[in-house]
Amino acid sequence: MISEWFVIDLLIPRPDAKAHHIIQSIGSSSLDKGQKFVNSYMSSSGQKPKIYGSYEEVYKDSEVDVVYIGTPHAFHKRNCLDAIARGKNVLCEKAFTLTTKEAQEVLSAAKEKGVFVMEAMWTRFFPLMKKLQSLLHEEKVIGDVTRVFCDFGLDIDITKLPKESRLKDPALGAGSLLDIGIYSLTWGITCLEGKVGEQAQDPEVVSTQTLVEGGVDVASAMLLNYKHTGRQGILTSTTAPGFTGDPFFARIEGTKGFVKVEGETPSMPESFTVTRNGAESKKYGFDKPGRGFCYEADAVALDLQAGRKENETMPWSETIRVMKILDGVRKRGGARFPVDDW
Repeated sequence: MISEWFVIDLLIPRPDAKAHHIIQSIGSSSLDKGQKFVNSYMSSSGQKPKIYGSYEEVYKDSEVDVVYIGTPHAFHKRNCLDAIARGKNVLCEKAFTLTTKEAQEVLSAAKEKGVFVMEAMWTRFFPLMKKLQSLLHEEKVIGDVTRVFCDFGLDIDITKLPKESRLKDPALGAGSLLDIGIYSLTWGITCLEGKVGEQAQDPEVVSTQTLVEGGVDVASAMLLNYKHTGRQGILTSTTAPGFTGDPFFARIEGTKGFVKVEGETPSMPESFTVTRNGAESKKYGFDKPGRGFCYEADAVALDLQAGRKENETMPWSETIRVMKILDGVRKRGGARFPVDDW
């Protein structure tokens, strides 16, 4: 599904686009599936990509500049390593890999090969997110941030899914945490401070999970504590039958006011409202083409044009920082994957 969204968004005409993207090739598990993908999502685009019945053929295509990987989490490591081995730049969906160890292996390979790699945490690249971070951390519109709440839930009954579903099979990275909890975590760490990666402070993390058959988490809760400032993040995710969420999925509190963020999901925010103590509220709305995948794609294109191997919004060290937190949550909660060494 996410690969479909990505391609559709890149094909939307944008007068203010920072890059022009060409879907050079489509790799699938079979030629038939690849053709159906193109017929379904690219028939009226004017672009005619090469269709391959394997991913390896995409990696070998000399006209491909960047490989976008939108497979289930468990395949990211292998897909990335195979693309990197062929000298390809990579944009890989979140969660980047199943574990920190896998992520480190991929990034080490990229460094050795001298290619660009970025985790596709698309929400970080939205103009809405950029504006919000500027208001919070540069203009300090609500004073010093003290707490952040974020919840991401989906109406899914994991127990009724087939055992081979990526949402139910631990070998495929099943559970709410890597699928949607990573968004709640992203809102927490980006709103509680304005730095990323090696420049950011690592919070203390307390967490709990609710597991169902097979050790799959259907609910995860993370409490972040920045001891040097006292800031806290309360971040949750759930896949629960009958879940109905609040359109205001995040609240950011400060010493001089608060911000409420709304949208269909935390991955696709649409607006936020700033309320300063003793002042009228101000709403900031942001239109975006499609679902907004174009912004991360533009960022990759600009980085490659400039000769950079990492992106400043989502550098390698930030991917590792996020993966370490997710590993810790799973270890404390008991949501173990077959690749785990604990």
